[in-house]
Amino acid sequence: MKSSLFVKNLFMTVSLLLLCVVLVGGVSSVWTYRYITGAEREKLASAAQTAAHTVSALSEEYAAGSMEMQMNVSMLGQSSGYRILVAGADGTVTSCSDGLTCVHIGMTLPETMLSAVDGSGEFRGPEALTPEEQGHRYVIALPLTDSAGKHSGYLAASADSSELTETWRESAGRLVMVAIVVLVVAVPVSLFMTMRTTKPIKEMTKTVDRFARGDYSARVDIPFDDELGQLADSFNLMADTLERQEKQRSEFIANVSHELKTPMTTIAGFADGILDGTIPHEKENEYLSVISSETHRLSRLVRNMLDVSSLSARDPEVIRSQSFDLTDVICQTLLSLEKRILERNLDVDADLPEESIHALGDRDAITQVVYNLLDNAAKFADPGSVIRVSLWKRNDRAYVSIADHGPTIPEEELPLIFDRFHKSDKSRSMDRNGVGLGLYLVKTILDNHHEDIAVTSVDGLTTFTFTLTVASQRQTQGRG
Repeated sequence: MKSSLFVKNLFMTVSLLLLCVVLVGGVSSVWTYRYITGAEREKLASAAQTAAHTVSALSEEYAAGSMEMQMNVSMLGQSSGYRILVAGADGTVTSCSDGLTCVHIGMTLPETMLSAVDGSGEFRGPEALTPEEQGHRYVIALPLTDSAGKHSGYLAASADSSELTETWRESAGRLVMVAIVVLVVAVPVSLFMTMRTTKPIKEMTKTVDRFARGDYSARVDIPFDDELGQLADSFNLMADTLERQEKQRSEFIANVSHELKTPMTTIAGFADGILDGTIPHEKENEYLSVISSETHRLSRLVRNMLDVSSLSARDPEVIRSQSFDLTDVICQTLLSLEKRILERNLDVDADLPEESIHALGDRDAITQVVYNLLDNAAKFADPGSVIRVSLWKRNDRAYVSIADHGPTIPEEELPLIFDRFHKSDKSRSMDRNGVGLGLYLVKTILDNHHEDIAVTSVDGLTTFTFTLTVASQRQTQGRG
């Protein structure tokens, strides 16, 4: 069973907290112990130094082991808080701060202590004169001298190590309490932050599952202005795109099915009627003409769909690296549509500049754009009206405008006019030769050129305007 991100994150956070507490606590405990013991031993050393000077001075007045010397040593022990031992030159203890009945009087200081003092002038370390003191006393021993500077004996000051340990334990106990408080506070905070992090991830996971099952309306709602919020926004943007593409795909399939079904039904029906004799022999040519017309419409539909597919696969950068004479394209396209224009008794008002304008793009594709727009205008313009074609340049952009007087396109239809298989109101759908891909082809071509197209339709005047990038002098000369 896989552990959840929540459990992993919480376990990792708590583990890191425990590790930090242990490391900090351990280092702090060691440092505190060394600090306390070091401070106490320095204090003991200072007390031993003071006592050694005092006893050396008193030795000029009082004999070793005398009542006066014993009383002064006791006073030194009480004032310093440490045990003070005074020994003669042979190492035998003559006075002790514990009193005349002290068990140390008459004992000999350990040889290791005496050798260290004689050799280096000082002894420091744990030492004991009785078995009961073993491991419990820390001793600093110094030499005693007379007024002539001659070695006259030894002074040993000792402290109870258990008191140092107890002081350290109290300090360590406070550190442990602080660590416990930190853990008590940090664990709930970590739990809250982990839940805050994993909850939106769980929500996103559920949304992704819904999306994978076909619910394209699923969206993530994360009200955070951080990386998770940015991730949710990116996901929602992706979901919007996929939902739109899925809708377009469904509409495309439905529209293709519809566009194919109508002519195929007509073809099949009339062909069966001719074969089984339902259609009289004298009318066969009439219905064969309908079959031929519908067959050509199917052919145009398939050809246009292939054109859309090929246009979508072309590299825009390669397309925009070519240049052509845009003025010549418009003139040639008008000539190719002359018969259709004259059949509808239309007139053309061409407002073209005297100097040719060269634009960047695929000449054949832009010719298709101009042809489709002019054909669309000739199809829907009122008989006897004028089609206006304009070309002008502004900075590095060329503008082509094609306008006709005919049925007004409803305002709500304008944003949809470039969609696949879209036909606007009935007045602009009366020509059965159209398959609803002309304007979609126009938009696809211009999108591949990274260009724009706009349409307006007010009071019967419908105008399509698209842009192209003007070719530079160098690009025009290198056209080949």
